[in-house]
Amino acid sequence: MKTIILDTDFILTSVKFKIDIKEQLKQLCDFNFNISYLDKTLDELKNKPNENLAKTLISNFNIIKTTRDKSVDELILDISNSNTIIATQDKELKEKLKKGKIAVITIRQKKYLVFA
Repeated sequence: MKTIILDTDFILTSVKFKIDIKEQLKQLCDFNFNISYLDKTLDELKNKPNENLAKTLISNFNIIKTTRDKSVDELILDISNSNTIIATQDKELKEKLKKGKIAVITIRQKKYLVFA
């Protein structure tokens, strides 16, 4: 079972363009997966546009507890392995993940998800 970790920008972009993350991931992935996000993501969502909608969207997903005082991007890089797929819109993070051979999912044409 793979774990798909959503980063903050991906969540906010999904809300902005009304993308059904769970449904899109079911169409994209032909394997079993869990959808998760880091506990620090909730801190990053504070005072952002659509904060409440974003929190509602992710409320049914798994929370990954972190104890380290790093940015969400650094934590994602630390916990990424062959069983994780990172859903992000962050160009810099995508490049770092690809160098580490970590699978990445991104939003294309404001309406669907693809492996980057």
